[in-house]
Amino acid sequence: MSGSLDRLYELLPAFHRLRDAQQGYPLRGLLEVINEQVNVVEDDIAALYENWFIETCQEWVVPYIGDLIGHRAVAAAGSAGDPTTPEGRLDNRILAPRREVAQTLGFRRRKGTLALLDDLAVSVSGWPARSVEFYTRLGWTQNVNHVHSRRARTADLRHPGPLHRVGGPFDRLAHTAGRRTIADVGVFVWRIRAYPLTHTPAYCLDPEVGPHCFTFSPLGHDTPLFTNPVADDDPGAHPDEINLPVPIRRAAFEKRLTNHPLTTQASDEYYGVDRSLVIWAPGWPAKDSPQPVPSSVIVPADLKDWRYRARRGQVGVDPERGRIVFPAGQFPRNGVWVTYRYGFSTEMGGGQYHHSSPAPAHATIYQVSKDHPGEQIFETVNAALAQWRHDQQALGTEPADANANADAKAAWQAEHARLQAAVIEIADSSVYRESLTVNLQAGENLQIRGADRTRPVIELLDTGTNRSEALRVWGKAGSRFSLDGLVVTGGPLQINGPDPGDEEWRHEGDLCDVRLRHLTLVPGWALNCDCDPLRPAEPSLELINSTAAVLVDHSIIGSISVVGDEVLTDPVEISVVDSIVDATAPAVSAVGAPDLPLAFARLSIVRSTVIGTVETDSITLAENSIFVGTVKVGRRQVGCMRFCSVAQPIRTPRRYHCQPDLATATATVATAAREAQRVTPIFTSLRYGTPGYAQLGPGCAPEVTGGADDEAEMGAFHDLFQPQRTANLRARLDEYTPAGMQAQIIFAD
Repeated sequence: MSGSLDRLYELLPAFHRLRDAQQGYPLRGLLEVINEQVNVVEDDIAALYENWFIETCQEWVVPYIGDLIGHRAVAAAGSAGDPTTPEGRLDNRILAPRREVAQTLGFRRRKGTLALLDDLAVSVSGWPARSVEFYTRLGWTQNVNHVHSRRARTADLRHPGPLHRVGGPFDRLAHTAGRRTIADVGVFVWRIRAYPLTHTPAYCLDPEVGPHCFTFSPLGHDTPLFTNPVADDDPGAHPDEINLPVPIRRAAFEKRLTNHPLTTQASDEYYGVDRSLVIWAPGWPAKDSPQPVPSSVIVPADLKDWRYRARRGQVGVDPERGRIVFPAGQFPRNGVWVTYRYGFSTEMGGGQYHHSSPAPAHATIYQVSKDHPGEQIFETVNAALAQWRHDQQALGTEPADANANADAKAAWQAEHARLQAAVIEIADSSVYRESLTVNLQAGENLQIRGADRTRPVIELLDTGTNRSEALRVWGKAGSRFSLDGLVVTGGPLQINGPDPGDEEWRHEGDLCDVRLRHLTLVPGWALNCDCDPLRPAEPSLELINSTAAVLVDHSIIGSISVVGDEVLTDPVEISVVDSIVDATAPAVSAVGAPDLPLAFARLSIVRSTVIGTVETDSITLAENSIFVGTVKVGRRQVGCMRFCSVAQPIRTPRRYHCQPDLATATATVATAAREAQRVTPIFTSLRYGTPGYAQLGPGCAPEVTGGADDEAEMGAFHDLFQPQRTANLRARLDEYTPAGMQAQIIFAD
């Protein structure tokens, strides 16, 4: 609604409004109904005007505007979706990109130019790109009377910098004709996106390596740092490394000093507050030293095996591994904070991106922050939990006196309802090292979340035993618990139901539901430097005697363990949507129960990737998902699996359009095994913490990359619609590529 429902009523003279109030506002009610319809008409008129322009029109109008200027959708990308459904609208954004339609006329004027292909790739597919004419890299003897100074040349071994770019999109060396077709134009595209992480504590590798050694990642693993792209003011120029979200090379990070050509420091193009990375070390090297650490003391270095020794007053940085080293006798005693960018495919798990969290109605919000201290801001999650309980106790009990004021009772009830629901919001990307235990009373609703565009890390404290502390949650009947926008490391999330020996507790019920949104429960609890899990056999989510319904949405978690006894009469409901369940290896249990053949759980898995074995009571629905490991259910007659890749279907519900079933259906006995191997999913990486984690590799079979029910890829990255983007881009390249040339799409990541 664009206007107030009282607009017409407020235009009446005060005399009529006074008479209307005396009679119970009948005229006001009539005018509200009329005003409601007036607002509908005005909104529709405003929408009609906005729909005239591609910049402001609704999504369903974009194809119609495109049709007016001769823009045609690509048939190979699939048919248009239903605009009345969220899935259809998401699909249509790929089939008819708003940016491409808006720039169609401009593209036609620039048709045949190489610089156009870079802009075309971004507009059509949303992937950053760099186009390369391979004939300019052909090694040949030039005529001395007509020298092409911009053509590629042979390698100069005295300058190793260009050698680091060989074979990639930024290669400037000459190659033989047999490498690629001379007439080809290569369009290198990057599917990996660069996500920021702002002012987060660096991980100190003490006592593993030393107190002077740090990693950029607060989880302690190596991660390549990515470029924060800098816009090029020249629209006709080709993007270089600094203009694209690509991993930072050490050679590119170096800046040779004019007066000392053998001495280097960090390049100001990459290092700085508004650049790709920056480091804060308060009190280093002296008490009043300027912060952040100036680029003049940052030295690019190869920190493999930590053999490099930083000189006094200098800091060694390895952008390819995400490592930092200070002088051994001059390490920062007040900690180190960093800002950098890391690579990943999409907005999933805890991340510093937009993840709006719907708060419970009338909830009380408690702010937690280390970067922004204040009177009403707590420094720990436990302090916020304690304040919530203190506020509830201070409220007391409802006035029972029959003569008590009715307004007082109503005020108490409203305040009690407000304190029944609480949101603990962490407003920065710091690391919170603490032990958390949550006990919810009947009807309470607690949400612990990271604020929008933050990525806080909760590191569960090690109790000193052979098993790390867990984030333990108990709840009584009607209570709800949710985690949103966080990274949890150091231990599992443990959802506890009633103790079988506590009859009183069992009578009071159990948690109603648990929601995990944009959450990362680090697979294997923690990571080593090489991204190997610290505890690969340990679960990240434990359901102990709990009947709570669990929803995992846009999250990355480790394995799920279901522990139940006689208190469980019905299977636990577990729903996994647009997520990754990673048991760290295909042979490790992803969903199961310790010491039992099957978990007493009812699963629903949609658009997700499961790495590990699944052993459960039943699967009600598995759709557009990838199972890397065996699948075994107890009740085959319940549910179905459709458009999934199931590596080893030992015992599953009915399967429909699944792989490798379709590939082997028409194969002979001799070729069945080869066909099954051909359609096995190929991943760029199966290690959490790497940029290509759970991403389908370029060599993956089209039956998997386009095997979903809407011809998108199977698995957790289904909603990226990468097959449709590729088909769109290939068709547009054929239309706009210079005459006589053929364009190739090359995935650079």
